[in-house]
Amino acid sequence: MSTDRAVEDLLRSAAPQVLGALVRRHGQFALCEDAVQEALLAAAAGWLRDGVPDEPVAWLVTVAGRRLTDLQRSESSRRRREDALAARERADEPAPPGPDGDPADDTLELLLLCAHPALSEPSRIALTLRAVGGLRTSEIARAFLVPEATMAQRISRAKATIADAGFDAPPADREERLASALHVLYLVFDEGYTATAGPSLTRVDLTAEAIRLVRRLHRLLPGDGEVAGLLALMLLTDARRDARVGPDGRMVGLAEQDRARWDHAAIAEATALLETTLAAGPLGPYQLQAAIAAVHAEAASDADTDWAQIVVLYGLLERRSDNPVVTLNRAVAVGMAQGPAAGLAVLDTVADDPRLRRSHRPDAVRAHLLERLGDRAGAREHYRRAARAALNRAEQRYLEERASRS
Repeated sequence: MSTDRAVEDLLRSAAPQVLGALVRRHGQFALCEDAVQEALLAAAAGWLRDGVPDEPVAWLVTVAGRRLTDLQRSESSRRRREDALAARERADEPAPPGPDGDPADDTLELLLLCAHPALSEPSRIALTLRAVGGLRTSEIARAFLVPEATMAQRISRAKATIADAGFDAPPADREERLASALHVLYLVFDEGYTATAGPSLTRVDLTAEAIRLVRRLHRLLPGDGEVAGLLALMLLTDARRDARVGPDGRMVGLAEQDRARWDHAAIAEATALLETTLAAGPLGPYQLQAAIAAVHAEAASDADTDWAQIVVLYGLLERRSDNPVVTLNRAVAVGMAQGPAAGLAVLDTVADDPRLRRSHRPDAVRAHLLERLGDRAGAREHYRRAARAALNRAEQRYLEERASRS
């Protein structure tokens, strides 16, 4: 790895810790972020010339803290803010050491802050990618197909909302905040794995970023079963990425994928995570989804898949989450394990759910089950409906091809 790339990776990894430390001490999210950005710029130039300091995070916190003081001095209430800052710094104690003797990582606190309940879901996603992931506003806007100015306004409003609502996460809210943070990271991964719209099926930059952040969260909370479950789920799902797209760029369904192209190292890592976490306590939704993905990963072919076990796991997942997509997936599994008529009966229980009104998935699932039932005309009709409703061009082409073959 080149020196430039090594420094860039180190800065990207350190940035959330530095921002989290400053926000925890001073509040003022926007000013802290400006100060951190200037410290990162100074480091990028200085470290390449002089070498990386022995304690890079401490170096960045010091430089960013000084720059924050400069920024505060430039405001109209300079003296009052300086006095308050000095008082807080005198009262502050050094961060407690982590298990390896380094200062405790503030990334978790920053992630919980970005999951603030006062923020909308899109704002939580945008702020997490900006503050914790270190992505530029232009990159986030491009990923979610909105103008950069729109995304900049969304992030700016999110910072203002947090400033108004307060920075601290009360102990009673931390579990809810963590669940929200996990959901945000799941949504980032999901958008990358199957892009909502556009010509490409996947956005590898988003899936890689989501996995990177969940890995970091797992290091901070190694005993949390749902964090481990989400990491395992992402690894197992992403392991199929290369086999999902053919040489011509066309989408390949799970049943037709060349399983030799799956990332078996990632599957082994995820399976080891699951073996540890499934025996440790109550199962959460991410652990159950990961267990389902593991059953698929263990099968040598689609015909060898233990669909009966998948039906049981989806049943457990349904009881833990009010999500009609889970029922759609159970309908597919029931159709494979017990026959397409049984799968259609499950599908009918959520066919009119308003949360699925704009989704192409109900028609796609019905088409699949009708095709297996032998109703080629019905399958063709619903594949075409699903294709018209899908926004991603790769999915549209796949569904149109299935219709033409029915």
